[in-house]
Amino acid sequence: MPPAIRPVTSGPRFHFFGYYDKSPWDPSGRYLLALETGFMDRRPGPDDEAVVGLVDLHAGDGAFVPLASTRAWNWQQGCMFQWLPSGQIIYNDREGDRFVAVMLDPQTGARRVLPRPIYAVQPGGRAALSLNFSRLFDVRPGYGYAGVPDPWADDLCPGDDGIYEMDLATGADRLILSLAEVAAMGERQPGMDTGKHRFNHIQFSPGGSRFAVLHRWTTTGTGSPWRTRLFTAQLPAAGGATEPFCLSDHQMVSHYDWRDEDHLLAWARRAGLGNRYFLFTDRTGETEVVGDGVLTVDGHCSFSPDRRHVLTDTYPDGDGNRTLLLWDVERKRRTDVGRFHGPTPSDGEIRCDLHPRWSRDGRQVCIDSIHEGGARQMYVLDLEGVLA
Repeated sequence: MPPAIRPVTSGPRFHFFGYYDKSPWDPSGRYLLALETGFMDRRPGPDDEAVVGLVDLHAGDGAFVPLASTRAWNWQQGCMFQWLPSGQIIYNDREGDRFVAVMLDPQTGARRVLPRPIYAVQPGGRAALSLNFSRLFDVRPGYGYAGVPDPWADDLCPGDDGIYEMDLATGADRLILSLAEVAAMGERQPGMDTGKHRFNHIQFSPGGSRFAVLHRWTTTGTGSPWRTRLFTAQLPAAGGATEPFCLSDHQMVSHYDWRDEDHLLAWARRAGLGNRYFLFTDRTGETEVVGDGVLTVDGHCSFSPDRRHVLTDTYPDGDGNRTLLLWDVERKRRTDVGRFHGPTPSDGEIRCDLHPRWSRDGRQVCIDSIHEGGARQMYVLDLEGVLA
């Protein structure tokens, strides 16, 4: 049975959430986090604001409730906003010449500013991991923020920049893994000595003791603008080490998600096998092909809360259709949930991927889409009939 789909935002302004690795739903299931903008056809500039707000799913008409604004956002990942266990939301913003994180109570309006922007928040809400969004803006603008110059712009692989841990209660922060440290690990690969290195796509393990991150560096004359390795590392205790481990060094890793404390699913390349979805076992060299011959293209993959299904999507095919699909882990069965047509802009930075996100109970999915008239809006799909 095709799932019921409904728009939960509407024009004339545009609405979206951003990436696939965070849930926009609050714990009650009533509210969705959303960004609202007055344009969708160009890169956000330093002074372009997006409105941070909530969609009240009980209102019946997709009512958007504005809460604040931000000048630290992009089309692919929004402003990294997410719910904290306390019921507050946290999101990135810019204050003067620095990017910051803001903790906001949507009920009272109480607000607290933290000294670094966040990328991933530890389950339980104790700490967050941060990276250099100015560097991302320079090398891949769709994932960084405009408005603050990178202090290491002329350093290809700095030893004093990388991943930072920030205590959300105190704001205390420290560098825990540098670009130079990771770049020095393993065999030298093409472009490593001449390309600009960066981190992107940080995600905590479900238990919060470890995290994964993509290490990328720019390349020229190789057929690809960058190459990628996937690392995992330990969240260190005071004075401890991260002990980074390279899970994949075959030059290409894209989207991924943790299944549990010891396994990650990722679209990656392996020698002799090409590009596939692989299930990696952390801290070992073990891999397993997932969906061989069925899951054949890269997508924004995530496990359902009960880990029984993988939700993912595709980039536009030749007709401009993006497919939303489910993979039944136990039955090894693919179900196409829907296809969503939309124009693909010549500037890939402003594209509208589906970026599917699970509800907390695993019964619904939220997507960003432009399939209705080309306007970027948010939609919710009910999966009850599909998962039965």
